[in-house]
Amino acid sequence: MGIVSVPMDKTVPPSFTCPPPQRSTLREAALAHLARFGTTRQGLEQVLLRRVARWAQKAQRAGDCAEAVVEHAAELRPVVTGIVDDMVRLGAVDDAVFARSRVRRLVRSGRSGRAVDAHLAAKGVAPTVRDEALETAVGTLGPAEREVCAALVLARKRRLGPFGPDGVMDDEDEATAMAGRHRALGVLARAGFARDVAQRVLEMQAEEAEAWMDRLRAES
Repeated sequence: MGIVSVPMDKTVPPSFTCPPPQRSTLREAALAHLARFGTTRQGLEQVLLRRVARWAQKAQRAGDCAEAVVEHAAELRPVVTGIVDDMVRLGAVDDAVFARSRVRRLVRSGRSGRAVDAHLAAKGVAPTVRDEALETAVGTLGPAEREVCAALVLARKRRLGPFGPDGVMDDEDEATAMAGRHRALGVLARAGFARDVAQRVLEMQAEEAEAWMDRLRAES
């Protein structure tokens, strides 16, 4: 009597030397991350997918079947999506709240609107949410006023314009003054500030600059 070959039941999950993450452990990881950090939907999804990727690498190094590992990792993607959906429904993840908070923080650190928008885009925040946050996040400051405030923060950090060692550069010779102005304009331009904003900030008197800074502190 010949030996009958029984096909493998593919509905039975493969066993791994390195146990894969379960939904419960991925959910716990999500909650632990959110307890420490503010993040976006995309950000949390990336955190959990990196956890899955680390398991997959470890399992393959342990000698588990590469094809089975890749297949199981793919099966965990919708599990991750479901966990992230849960966090959104619970209000633990809110891209709009994240965006407003991040706009306030970045403006106070001297980031231009262009730089802030790029930062939020990299975090997966939708364009409409980014636009709303940039319009409304910093109190009653409009976009143009917010940009002036942010440019002044950077100018103060770099000791430019009204925050320079001697204030305005009237006492310097014309060539040196012009070179310094070009360098200052370059600093602000590389940070994403428009030329008119940069010129306004660099030509501002110290008293006016401090008044703008006081307003930023009050609004944010």
